[in-house]
Amino acid sequence: MDEWEMAAVRRAFAMQIMASVRVSDPRIQAAFAAVRREEFLGPGPWQIMRWSSVYMPTPSADPVYLYTNDLVAIDPAKQLNNGQPSLHVHLINQAMPAPGEHVVHIGTGTGYYTAILAHLVGEGGRVTGIEFEPEIAARARVNLSPLANVTLMQGDGSTVPFDSADVVYVNAGAARPASSWLDRLKDGGRMVLPLTTEKAFGTLALEQTPQEIARQGAVLRVERRGDEFLAKWISAVAIFPCVGARDEGSEHALAASLANGRLKEVTRLYRHADLPPERIWLNGGDWCLAYS
Repeated sequence: MDEWEMAAVRRAFAMQIMASVRVSDPRIQAAFAAVRREEFLGPGPWQIMRWSSVYMPTPSADPVYLYTNDLVAIDPAKQLNNGQPSLHVHLINQAMPAPGEHVVHIGTGTGYYTAILAHLVGEGGRVTGIEFEPEIAARARVNLSPLANVTLMQGDGSTVPFDSADVVYVNAGAARPASSWLDRLKDGGRMVLPLTTEKAFGTLALEQTPQEIARQGAVLRVERRGDEFLAKWISAVAIFPCVGARDEGSEHALAASLANGRLKEVTRLYRHADLPPERIWLNGGDWCLAYS
């Protein structure tokens, strides 16, 4: 398939995944149509994750097979994948990265969605990608090297220092928000924050129903307003865990709160838990999620 035909495939792919989550932002559609997924996934054939929790190879190394709304393996042994495009369309739309802004991408993987974020902020903006796995980070650094507005760092995304950000885009499951993510989010900044239990990843998660997944993991949109943090539910999720933003106590508290429901009523994230118990959805000890 020649480049003209592949460009048409990418445009159709972008239109379809946008429609699947009812997002109509032309900037996001243009970014997904422009960035070549095959440049971030190594040589084909590629391993595609199916809902039955097994990987199946694409019929050939033709990149047309990558332009579907599927997970593609980065490291099959760890079930580490290039995430589902429609989910990222939805989450990026919630994050609203604008031209000239600074986006910090926690959990860059091999860089595909980092490149899409770089396309959205433009030459006047910048993206800082942080990837925990050394070998994956090395691949991302090579893949993203043509993009002058991207810096890639290897390390624990919950502790690696970064400049203040307009958007913190977390692509790994935390049991609590890292202090650095909240500290360095600018006034008016937005954070996409997946909160997951220990059951929200791997074969177990993939075999769950959508309703069961919703009880094991959720994505919040957090917006800073001065010293306040507005919060709202935006999606259920099953995602690779964020190593540095998990601990047993936080996981148990999150699991209990998710089992009790009412997450969609949450409106605030506080950096303390000094509130009446009836207002608190999740008490994290030194932080909480609360109702109005």
